[in-house]
Amino acid sequence: MSVGLEISLAPERLSEGSDEEKAAFGLFVIRAQQGSLTEGFDAFIDAYREGPLVSGYHAAEWLAWNWWRLRWEGRSAVPDWSLAHKMTSIGEGYVWPNVTIFSDGVRTALISAPSHPDAKPFRYGGALPTVVPSGQFEAAIDAFVPKILARLESEAVRRSNLERIWCDVLAERRDSEIAKRRRLEAFLGRDPDSVEDDTIDRLLADTERLGEPALGELAAEAAQRGSSAAVLSADAIVTIIELKGFQGSPRDCARLDANHKIATGPDVPAWLVGVRAARALRDQERLGLKPISNTRLAQMAGIDKRALEEKATAGAELSFALDNSPTDMRVVLRSKWATGRRFDLARLLGDRILNAHGGLHPATRSATYRQKAQRAFSAEFLSPFEAVDAMLAGDYSSENQEEVADHFHVSGLTVDTLLKNHGRIARDQLDYDFETISTA
Repeated sequence: MSVGLEISLAPERLSEGSDEEKAAFGLFVIRAQQGSLTEGFDAFIDAYREGPLVSGYHAAEWLAWNWWRLRWEGRSAVPDWSLAHKMTSIGEGYVWPNVTIFSDGVRTALISAPSHPDAKPFRYGGALPTVVPSGQFEAAIDAFVPKILARLESEAVRRSNLERIWCDVLAERRDSEIAKRRRLEAFLGRDPDSVEDDTIDRLLADTERLGEPALGELAAEAAQRGSSAAVLSADAIVTIIELKGFQGSPRDCARLDANHKIATGPDVPAWLVGVRAARALRDQERLGLKPISNTRLAQMAGIDKRALEEKATAGAELSFALDNSPTDMRVVLRSKWATGRRFDLARLLGDRILNAHGGLHPATRSATYRQKAQRAFSAEFLSPFEAVDAMLAGDYSSENQEEVADHFHVSGLTVDTLLKNHGRIARDQLDYDFETISTA
Protein backbone atom coordinates (compact mmCIF):
# COMPACT_ATOMS: atom_id res chain seq x y z
CA MET A 1 0.00 0.00 0.00
CA SER A 2 1.32 3.48 -0.85
CA VAL A 3 2.26 5.64 2.10
CA GLY A 4 2.24 9.45 1.88
CA LEU A 5 5.32 11.52 2.69
CA GLU A 6 5.71 15.23 3.37
CA ILE A 7 8.72 17.38 4.26
CA SER A 8 7.70 20.76 5.67
CA LEU A 9 9.01 23.86 7.41
CA ALA A 10 6.86 26.18 9.54
CA PRO A 11 8.71 29.56 9.59
CA GLU A 12 10.14 30.94 12.85
CA ARG A 13 12.33 33.95 13.62
CA LEU A 14 16.12 33.66 13.89
CA SER A 15 18.11 36.71 15.00
CA GLU A 16 21.60 35.70 13.89
CA GLY A 17 23.26 33.60 11.24
CA SER A 18 23.70 33.85 7.47
CA ASP A 19 20.97 35.43 5.35
CA GLU A 20 20.07 31.99 3.93
CA GLU A 21 19.92 30.47 7.40
CA LYS A 22 17.67 33.19 8.81
CA ALA A 23 15.35 33.27 5.80
CA ALA A 24 14.55 29.55 6.03
CA PHE A 25 14.55 28.96 9.79
CA GLY A 26 11.63 27.11 11.33
CA LEU A 27 9.98 23.94 12.61
CA PHE A 28 11.25 21.10 10.41
CA VAL A 29 9.00 18.05 10.08
CA ILE A 30 9.13 14.85 8.04
CA ARG A 31 5.68 13.29 8.19
CA ALA A 32 4.51 9.92 6.92
CA GLN A 33 1.10 8.29 7.10
CA GLN A 34 1.74 6.88 10.58
CA GLY A 35 2.97 10.20 11.99
CA SER A 36 6.05 12.35 12.36
CA LEU A 37 9.50 10.84 11.80
CA THR A 38 11.10 13.87 13.47
CA GLU A 39 9.10 14.14 16.69
CA GLY A 40 11.01 14.57 19.92
CA PHE A 41 11.33 16.31 23.28
CA ASP A 42 12.50 19.94 23.19
CA ALA A 43 14.32 20.77 26.42
CA PHE A 44 13.95 24.51 25.84
CA ILE A 45 10.16 24.44 26.09
CA ASP A 46 9.99 21.24 28.19
CA ALA A 47 7.52 19.69 25.77
CA TYR A 48 7.25 17.47 22.71
CA ARG A 49 7.35 18.90 19.18
CA GLU A 50 6.70 17.32 15.78
CA GLY A 51 10.20 18.32 14.80
CA PRO A 52 13.18 20.52 15.71
CA LEU A 53 13.81 24.21 15.09
CA VAL A 54 16.52 24.25 12.42
CA SER A 55 17.38 26.02 9.20
CA GLY A 56 15.45 24.44 6.36
CA TYR A 57 18.06 25.92 4.03
CA HIS A 58 20.69 23.42 5.17
CA ALA A 59 18.20 20.53 4.95
CA ALA A 60 17.19 21.51 1.41
CA GLU A 61 20.82 21.96 0.36
CA TRP A 62 21.69 18.47 1.67
CA LEU A 63 18.67 16.90 -0.04
CA ALA A 64 19.49 18.63 -3.33
CA TRP A 65 23.20 17.82 -3.30
CA ASN A 66 22.56 14.15 -2.49
CA TRP A 67 19.44 13.81 -4.66
CA TRP A 68 20.82 11.15 -7.03
CA ARG A 69 22.31 9.01 -4.28
CA LEU A 70 19.22 9.25 -2.06
CA ARG A 71 17.02 8.32 -5.00
CA TRP A 72 19.01 5.36 -6.34
CA GLU A 73 21.68 4.14 -3.91
CA GLY A 74 21.03 1.34 -1.43
CA ARG A 75 23.20 0.37 1.52
CA SER A 76 26.78 -0.16 0.47
CA ALA A 77 30.34 -0.37 1.73
CA VAL A 78 31.60 2.92 0.28
CA PRO A 79 33.36 4.98 3.01
CA ASP A 80 31.24 8.14 2.73
CA TRP A 81 27.88 6.36 2.59
CA SER A 82 26.59 7.90 5.83
CA LEU A 83 27.38 11.45 4.67
CA ALA A 84 24.95 11.07 1.79
CA HIS A 85 22.24 9.12 3.63
CA LYS A 86 22.16 10.12 7.32
CA MET A 87 20.60 13.48 8.13
CA THR A 88 22.79 13.78 11.20
CA SER A 89 25.66 14.51 8.81
CA ILE A 90 24.13 17.86 7.77
CA GLY A 91 25.81 19.61 10.70
CA GLU A 92 25.90 23.44 10.69
CA GLY A 93 25.41 23.50 14.47
CA TYR A 94 21.93 21.95 14.58
CA VAL A 95 20.69 18.69 16.13
CA TRP A 96 19.32 17.05 13.00
CA PRO A 97 16.82 14.17 12.91
CA ASN A 98 18.36 10.74 13.38
CA VAL A 99 16.89 9.68 10.02
CA THR A 100 18.62 7.46 7.47
CA ILE A 101 17.34 7.50 3.88
CA PHE A 102 18.19 4.95 1.18
CA SER A 103 16.60 3.25 -1.80
CA ASP A 104 16.47 -0.08 -3.59
CA GLY A 105 15.89 1.81 -6.84
CA VAL A 106 12.13 1.36 -6.72
CA ARG A 107 11.17 1.99 -3.09
CA THR A 108 12.72 4.36 -0.55
CA ALA A 109 13.19 3.73 3.16
CA LEU A 110 13.31 6.35 5.89
CA ILE A 111 14.59 4.85 9.14
CA SER A 112 14.03 7.12 12.14
CA ALA A 113 16.02 6.07 15.20
CA PRO A 114 15.72 7.51 18.73
CA SER A 115 18.37 9.74 20.25
CA HIS A 116 20.37 8.80 23.33
CA PRO A 117 18.09 9.09 26.41
CA ASP A 118 20.15 12.02 27.73
CA ALA A 119 20.33 13.91 24.43
CA LYS A 120 19.75 17.68 24.56
CA PRO A 121 18.46 20.16 23.52
CA PHE A 122 16.26 17.97 21.30
CA ARG A 123 15.77 14.27 21.96
CA TYR A 124 14.27 12.37 19.03
CA GLY A 125 11.82 9.61 19.85
CA GLY A 126 12.26 7.60 16.67
CA ALA A 127 9.44 6.06 14.62
CA LEU A 128 8.45 2.93 12.77
CA PRO A 129 10.42 2.39 9.54
CA THR A 130 8.73 4.09 6.62
CA VAL A 131 8.90 2.66 3.10
CA VAL A 132 7.40 4.62 0.22
CA PRO A 133 7.46 4.31 -3.56
CA SER A 134 10.51 6.27 -4.66
CA GLY A 135 8.28 8.49 -6.79
CA GLN A 136 6.65 9.72 -3.58
CA PHE A 137 10.04 10.48 -2.09
CA GLU A 138 10.92 12.46 -5.24
CA ALA A 139 7.64 14.35 -4.97
CA ALA A 140 8.30 15.25 -1.32
CA ILE A 141 11.69 16.76 -2.17
CA ASP A 142 10.31 18.41 -5.31
CA ALA A 143 7.74 20.16 -3.12
CA PHE A 144 10.06 21.05 -0.22
CA VAL A 145 13.05 22.56 -2.02
CA PRO A 146 11.03 25.11 -4.07
CA LYS A 147 9.30 26.23 -0.87
CA ILE A 148 12.69 26.95 0.70
CA LEU A 149 13.76 28.80 -2.45
CA ALA A 150 10.54 30.81 -2.25
CA ARG A 151 11.36 31.72 1.36
CA LEU A 152 14.76 32.96 0.23
CA GLU A 153 13.18 34.99 -2.57
CA SER A 154 10.67 36.57 -0.16
CA GLU A 155 13.58 37.70 2.02
CA ALA A 156 15.52 39.01 -1.01
CA VAL A 157 18.16 36.29 -0.73
CA ARG A 158 19.15 35.43 -4.31
CA ARG A 159 21.76 33.38 -6.18
CA SER A 160 22.19 30.95 -3.31
CA ASN A 161 24.18 27.74 -3.50
CA LEU A 162 20.92 25.84 -3.07
CA GLU A 163 19.43 27.53 -6.14
CA ARG A 164 22.47 26.58 -8.22
CA ILE A 165 22.49 22.95 -7.06
CA TRP A 166 18.75 22.50 -7.54
CA CYS A 167 18.79 23.99 -11.03
CA ASP A 168 21.58 21.55 -11.94
CA VAL A 169 19.62 18.59 -10.55
CA LEU A 170 16.48 19.53 -12.48
CA ALA A 171 18.45 19.96 -15.69
CA GLU A 172 20.16 16.59 -15.21
CA ARG A 173 16.86 14.86 -14.62
CA ARG A 174 15.47 16.28 -17.87
CA ASP A 175 18.48 15.15 -19.93
CA SER A 176 18.18 11.38 -20.45
CA GLU A 177 21.88 10.88 -21.25
CA ILE A 178 23.12 12.80 -18.21
CA ALA A 179 20.50 11.05 -16.07
CA LYS A 180 21.96 7.67 -17.10
CA ARG A 181 25.40 8.79 -15.90
CA ARG A 182 24.05 10.13 -12.63
CA ARG A 183 22.17 6.90 -11.89
CA LEU A 184 25.28 4.81 -12.51
CA GLU A 185 27.34 7.15 -10.29
CA ALA A 186 24.72 6.76 -7.57
CA PHE A 187 24.70 2.97 -7.87
CA LEU A 188 28.48 3.13 -7.46
CA GLY A 189 28.03 5.23 -4.33
CA ARG A 190 29.66 8.30 -5.86
CA ASP A 191 28.71 11.96 -6.00
CA PRO A 192 27.99 13.62 -9.38
CA ASP A 193 31.11 13.91 -11.55
CA SER A 194 33.31 12.38 -8.83
CA VAL A 195 34.29 9.28 -10.83
CA GLU A 196 37.66 10.38 -12.16
CA ASP A 197 38.49 7.35 -14.30
CA ASP A 198 36.61 5.99 -17.33
CA THR A 199 34.34 3.64 -15.35
CA ILE A 200 31.09 5.37 -16.34
CA ASP A 201 32.09 5.59 -20.00
CA ARG A 202 32.99 1.89 -20.03
CA LEU A 203 29.67 0.98 -18.47
CA LEU A 204 27.74 3.04 -20.98
CA ALA A 205 29.69 1.43 -23.82
CA ASP A 206 28.42 -1.97 -22.63
CA THR A 207 24.77 -0.88 -22.67
CA GLU A 208 23.86 -2.57 -25.95
CA ARG A 209 25.60 -5.83 -25.02
CA LEU A 210 24.40 -6.19 -21.43
CA GLY A 211 21.33 -3.97 -21.12
CA GLU A 212 21.06 -0.72 -19.15
CA PRO A 213 19.24 -2.19 -16.10
CA ALA A 214 21.95 -4.84 -15.68
CA LEU A 215 24.66 -2.17 -15.71
CA GLY A 216 23.10 -0.59 -12.64
CA GLU A 217 23.13 -3.97 -10.92
CA LEU A 218 26.83 -4.42 -11.69
CA ALA A 219 27.59 -0.93 -10.37
CA ALA A 220 25.64 -1.61 -7.16
CA GLU A 221 27.54 -4.90 -6.78
CA ALA A 222 30.86 -3.05 -6.98
CA ALA A 223 29.71 -0.54 -4.34
CA GLN A 224 28.78 -3.41 -2.06
CA ARG A 225 32.46 -4.46 -2.19
CA GLY A 226 33.74 -0.92 -1.55
CA SER A 227 34.50 2.28 -3.47
CA SER A 228 37.72 0.92 -4.97
CA ALA A 229 36.12 -2.25 -6.37
CA ALA A 230 36.14 -2.56 -10.15
CA VAL A 231 32.90 -2.94 -12.08
CA LEU A 232 32.75 -6.01 -14.28
CA SER A 233 32.87 -5.06 -17.95
CA ALA A 234 31.40 -7.01 -20.86
CA ASP A 235 34.92 -8.13 -21.81
CA ALA A 236 35.59 -9.35 -18.26
CA ILE A 237 32.31 -11.25 -18.25
CA VAL A 238 33.22 -12.97 -21.52
CA THR A 239 36.59 -13.96 -20.04
CA ILE A 240 34.89 -15.45 -16.98
CA ILE A 241 32.52 -17.37 -19.26
CA GLU A 242 35.43 -18.88 -21.17
CA LEU A 243 36.90 -20.19 -17.91
CA LYS A 244 33.83 -21.13 -15.88
CA GLY A 245 30.72 -20.94 -18.06
CA PHE A 246 28.15 -23.59 -18.96
CA GLN A 247 26.18 -23.52 -22.18
CA GLY A 248 22.40 -23.48 -22.24
CA SER A 249 19.46 -22.08 -24.15
CA PRO A 250 17.09 -19.28 -23.13
CA ARG A 251 14.31 -21.07 -25.03
CA ASP A 252 14.59 -24.00 -22.64
CA CYS A 253 14.07 -21.84 -19.55
CA ALA A 254 10.77 -22.05 -17.71
CA ARG A 255 8.42 -19.09 -18.10
CA LEU A 256 5.13 -18.14 -16.54
CA ASP A 257 2.11 -18.43 -18.81
CA ALA A 258 -0.65 -15.87 -19.20
CA ASN A 259 -2.54 -17.34 -16.24
CA HIS A 260 0.34 -16.74 -13.85
CA LYS A 261 1.37 -13.12 -14.39
CA ILE A 262 2.98 -11.32 -11.45
CA ALA A 263 2.33 -7.67 -10.59
CA THR A 264 5.46 -5.67 -9.85
CA GLY A 265 6.33 -2.02 -9.25
CA PRO A 266 6.77 0.53 -6.47
CA ASP A 267 3.56 -0.38 -4.65
CA VAL A 268 4.63 -4.03 -4.30
CA PRO A 269 7.57 -4.95 -2.02
CA ALA A 270 10.34 -6.87 -3.78
CA TRP A 271 10.04 -9.87 -1.45
CA LEU A 272 6.35 -10.23 -2.29
CA VAL A 273 7.09 -10.14 -6.02
CA GLY A 274 9.64 -12.93 -5.58
CA VAL A 275 7.42 -15.07 -3.37
CA ARG A 276 4.41 -14.75 -5.66
CA ALA A 277 6.48 -15.60 -8.73
CA ALA A 278 7.93 -18.69 -7.03
CA ARG A 279 4.52 -19.92 -5.95
CA ALA A 280 3.09 -19.25 -9.40
CA LEU A 281 5.84 -21.25 -11.08
CA ARG A 282 5.46 -24.15 -8.66
CA ASP A 283 1.71 -24.11 -9.32
CA GLN A 284 2.14 -23.94 -13.08
CA GLU A 285 4.67 -26.78 -13.14
CA ARG A 286 2.66 -28.83 -10.64
CA LEU A 287 5.58 -29.12 -8.25
CA GLY A 288 3.47 -29.04 -5.11
CA LEU A 289 5.54 -28.55 -1.97
CA LYS A 290 8.17 -31.18 -2.73
CA PRO A 291 11.96 -30.62 -2.94
CA ILE A 292 13.27 -29.86 -6.43
CA SER A 293 16.04 -32.12 -7.72
CA ASN A 294 19.18 -30.83 -9.41
CA THR A 295 18.01 -32.37 -12.67
CA ARG A 296 14.65 -30.58 -12.60
CA LEU A 297 16.13 -27.27 -11.44
CA ALA A 298 18.76 -27.31 -14.18
CA GLN A 299 16.16 -28.28 -16.77
CA MET A 300 13.95 -25.34 -15.80
CA ALA A 301 16.98 -23.03 -15.91
CA GLY A 302 17.84 -24.19 -19.42
CA ILE A 303 21.21 -25.86 -18.71
CA ASP A 304 22.70 -29.26 -17.93
CA LYS A 305 22.80 -30.35 -14.28
CA ARG A 306 26.60 -30.49 -14.46
CA ALA A 307 26.50 -26.75 -13.78
CA LEU A 308 25.26 -27.59 -10.28
CA GLU A 309 27.68 -30.42 -9.67
CA GLU A 310 31.08 -29.29 -10.99
CA LYS A 311 32.72 -27.34 -8.16
CA ALA A 312 35.85 -26.73 -10.21
CA THR A 313 34.07 -23.92 -12.05
CA ALA A 314 33.35 -21.98 -8.83
CA GLY A 315 35.15 -18.82 -7.75
CA ALA A 316 33.72 -16.13 -10.05
CA GLU A 317 32.88 -12.73 -8.57
CA LEU A 318 29.18 -13.31 -9.06
CA SER A 319 26.70 -15.70 -10.63
CA PHE A 320 25.11 -14.65 -13.91
CA ALA A 321 23.55 -15.76 -17.18
CA LEU A 322 24.48 -14.05 -20.44
CA ASP A 323 22.29 -14.51 -23.51
CA ASN A 324 24.10 -14.55 -26.83
CA SER A 325 21.00 -15.42 -28.89
CA PRO A 326 17.51 -16.85 -28.34
CA THR A 327 19.05 -20.33 -28.42
CA ASP A 328 22.43 -19.72 -26.78
CA MET A 329 23.38 -18.55 -23.30
CA ARG A 330 26.24 -19.02 -20.85
CA VAL A 331 25.74 -19.53 -17.12
CA VAL A 332 28.35 -18.96 -14.39
CA LEU A 333 27.76 -20.00 -10.76
CA ARG A 334 29.93 -18.42 -8.05
CA SER A 335 29.63 -20.70 -5.03
CA LYS A 336 31.70 -23.80 -4.42
CA TRP A 337 28.91 -25.20 -2.20
CA ALA A 338 26.12 -27.26 -3.72
CA THR A 339 23.41 -25.38 -1.82
CA GLY A 340 24.88 -22.04 -2.88
CA ARG A 341 24.95 -23.06 -6.53
CA ARG A 342 21.34 -24.25 -6.34
CA PHE A 343 20.29 -21.01 -4.68
CA ASP A 344 22.03 -18.85 -7.29
CA LEU A 345 20.70 -20.87 -10.22
CA ALA A 346 17.18 -20.45 -8.84
CA ARG A 347 17.88 -16.71 -8.51
CA LEU A 348 18.82 -16.57 -12.20
CA LEU A 349 15.66 -18.45 -13.11
CA GLY A 350 13.58 -16.02 -11.09
CA ASP A 351 15.35 -13.04 -12.61
CA ARG A 352 14.62 -14.29 -16.12
CA ILE A 353 10.93 -14.67 -15.22
CA LEU A 354 10.69 -11.21 -13.63
CA ASN A 355 13.13 -9.35 -15.91
CA ALA A 356 12.86 -10.89 -19.35
CA HIS A 357 14.64 -8.11 -21.22
CA GLY A 358 18.39 -7.48 -21.46
CA GLY A 359 21.28 -9.76 -22.30
CA LEU A 360 22.69 -10.11 -18.78
CA HIS A 361 20.95 -11.63 -15.76
CA PRO A 362 23.20 -11.02 -12.73
CA ALA A 363 22.79 -12.36 -9.19
CA THR A 364 24.70 -9.81 -7.10
CA ARG A 365 25.18 -9.15 -3.39
CA SER A 366 23.55 -5.72 -3.59
CA ALA A 367 20.20 -4.78 -2.08
CA THR A 368 18.40 -3.49 -5.15
CA TYR A 369 14.73 -4.25 -5.77
CA ARG A 370 15.72 -6.72 -8.48
CA GLN A 371 18.15 -8.62 -6.26
CA LYS A 372 15.75 -8.78 -3.32
CA ALA A 373 13.04 -10.19 -5.57
CA GLN A 374 15.53 -12.78 -6.86
CA ARG A 375 16.50 -13.92 -3.36
CA ALA A 376 12.88 -14.13 -2.21
CA PHE A 377 12.01 -16.13 -5.33
CA SER A 378 14.88 -18.56 -4.81
CA ALA A 379 14.14 -19.18 -1.13
CA GLU A 380 10.43 -19.76 -1.73
CA PHE A 381 10.91 -21.79 -4.91
CA LEU A 382 13.48 -24.17 -3.40
CA SER A 383 11.95 -24.38 0.09
CA PRO A 384 8.27 -23.32 0.16
CA PHE A 385 7.53 -21.65 3.46
CA GLU A 386 4.26 -23.53 3.90
CA ALA A 387 6.13 -26.82 3.83
CA VAL A 388 9.03 -25.52 5.95
CA ASP A 389 6.67 -24.25 8.62
CA ALA A 390 4.69 -27.49 8.68
CA MET A 391 7.82 -29.61 9.01
CA LEU A 392 9.20 -27.52 11.87
CA ALA A 393 5.84 -27.62 13.69
CA GLY A 394 6.88 -24.89 16.10
CA ASP A 395 10.30 -26.38 16.89
CA TYR A 396 12.75 -23.77 15.58
CA SER A 397 15.89 -25.25 17.08
CA SER A 398 19.03 -25.15 14.95
CA GLU A 399 19.02 -28.96 14.68
CA ASN A 400 15.46 -29.00 13.37
CA GLN A 401 16.20 -26.19 10.94
CA GLU A 402 19.19 -28.10 9.56
CA GLU A 403 17.04 -31.19 8.99
CA VAL A 404 14.56 -29.13 7.01
CA ALA A 405 17.39 -27.46 5.07
CA ASP A 406 18.81 -30.88 4.16
CA HIS A 407 15.37 -32.05 3.05
CA PHE A 408 15.04 -29.18 0.56
CA HIS A 409 18.74 -29.11 -0.39
CA VAL A 410 19.20 -25.51 0.75
CA SER A 411 21.50 -23.91 3.30
CA GLY A 412 20.58 -23.50 6.94
CA LEU A 413 20.77 -19.74 6.37
CA THR A 414 17.95 -19.96 3.82
CA VAL A 415 15.64 -21.64 6.34
CA ASP A 416 16.69 -19.22 9.09
CA THR A 417 15.95 -16.24 6.85
CA LEU A 418 12.55 -17.62 5.86
CA LEU A 419 11.62 -17.99 9.52
CA LYS A 420 12.76 -14.45 10.35
CA ASN A 421 11.02 -12.97 7.34
CA HIS A 422 7.75 -14.63 8.32
CA GLY A 423 8.05 -13.66 11.98
CA ARG A 424 8.51 -17.17 13.34
CA ILE A 425 11.77 -16.26 15.05
CA ALA A 426 13.10 -12.86 16.12
CA ARG A 427 15.59 -10.81 14.18
CA ASP A 428 18.83 -9.79 15.83
CA GLN A 429 18.58 -6.26 14.38
CA LEU A 430 16.64 -4.16 11.91
CA ASP A 431 16.24 -5.99 8.63
CA TYR A 432 19.00 -5.05 6.21
CA ASP A 433 16.58 -4.67 3.32
CA PHE A 434 14.15 -2.66 5.49
CA GLU A 435 11.17 -4.83 4.50
CA THR A 436 9.98 -7.89 6.37
CA ILE A 437 7.35 -10.43 5.48
CA SER A 438 4.32 -10.43 7.73
CA THR A 439 1.93 -12.27 5.45
CA ALA A 440 2.33 -13.77 2.00
